[in-house]
Amino acid sequence: MADFSIFSKDEYVILAEFRYALRQYTQFSKQAVETSGITLQQHQALLAIVGYPGREKVTIGELAERMQIQHHSAVGLVNRLAELELVQRTANQDDRRQVFISLTHKGMQVLESLASMHREELRQLAPQLCILLEQISQLVDK
Repeated sequence: MADFSIFSKDEYVILAEFRYALRQYTQFSKQAVETSGITLQQHQALLAIVGYPGREKVTIGELAERMQIQHHSAVGLVNRLAELELVQRTANQDDRRQVFISLTHKGMQVLESLASMHREELRQLAPQLCILLEQISQLVDK
C-alpha cells in the first residue's frame, strides 16, 4: 500500500466486501425479477407504491421522487405498468386534477411473490451485512 493512503488495507477490505455483498444481492434481485416478466425498474416502482409511508398509493410526482427519476420518465413507467395491468390510476376525490397510482390485484401478486424471494435472500445475507455494517460504522466514527 502506498504511504500516502489514509485508509488501511483492512478498511479497504471492509468497503470492498460490503460492495461485493450489495452486488450479490443486486444480481440475485435482477435474476428473480426477470423470471417474473417485469424489469428491475418496474419492480422498484411497485415496491415504492406499496411501501409509500402512510398509504399504498402515490402521485406521479411522489413516484418520480422515490425512484429518483424525472416526472416524464415516471409517466412512461406508469403507462407501461398500466399496460401490464399491474397498476391503476384513480382520481383524487379532493382534487380531481391529481391522480393516484395504486397496484392492481395482479400487481400485488407479482410484488408479493418477489418480496417473498427477496426476504429469503436477505435472511441469508443479513448476518454478513450486519457484520459489515458494524465494521463500516466503526470506520466512519474514526
